[in-house]
Amino acid sequence: MIYLTGDIHSNLGVDRLTRFFENKRITKEDFVIILGDVGVCWDGGKKDTLLKQTLHELPLTTLFIDGNHENFELLNDYPVSYWNGGQVHEIEPDIIHLMRGQVFEIEKKTFFTMGGVASTDKMYRTEGISWRAEELPSEEEYEQGLKALNRNGNKVDYILTHTAPYEVISAMEMEIFEEEDVLRQYLQTISDETEFKHWYFGHFHEDLDIEEIYHCLMDRVISLR
Repeated sequence: MIYLTGDIHSNLGVDRLTRFFENKRITKEDFVIILGDVGVCWDGGKKDTLLKQTLHELPLTTLFIDGNHENFELLNDYPVSYWNGGQVHEIEPDIIHLMRGQVFEIEKKTFFTMGGVASTDKMYRTEGISWRAEELPSEEEYEQGLKALNRNGNKVDYILTHTAPYEVISAMEMEIFEEEDVLRQYLQTISDETEFKHWYFGHFHEDLDIEEIYHCLMDRVISLR
């Protein structure tokens, strides 16, 4: 079984996973995918250790894409390996970062992943401590994503991102910041040119469905059947 949920922001939101999966008949062969702002690599200290232990104690394997509230220096210190068709950082055997611009096959379903977005509050943050330029994808990651989709015939079952395509943001009546324009236009191109069943994203701290295809997740934990 595969489950999806929104941002947990380190230990602030992980309790909902503990509560949701308590007494569920699942194993480490099942998965929960967190749609960014996980914070499992944040300060390299006790906070990270506590979150890793909590995730490790969940009765299933945790997968995640990155958001903007991550420590990319720590995250990128992990060696890149291949898992189910795409590049990953294995934080622990049961805690795996699905890298940007990849296509994975999990339980016979295909997933395209593209984490990242610009922090709208970075003026209140400190670069290298609570904000990092790597929160936005690089040109290499954008290109890698297009090539991965092309190799898959521009068709996947699901698309997983932290933010959403330009037109979805507009439909949500959310402000579009100039720094995010390249990423959201890129996602719009993917939306226009890729065949997919559903698109799931986090970031906006809402639980909302748009046109029955695009799904913003925060507190919801949903299953893919």
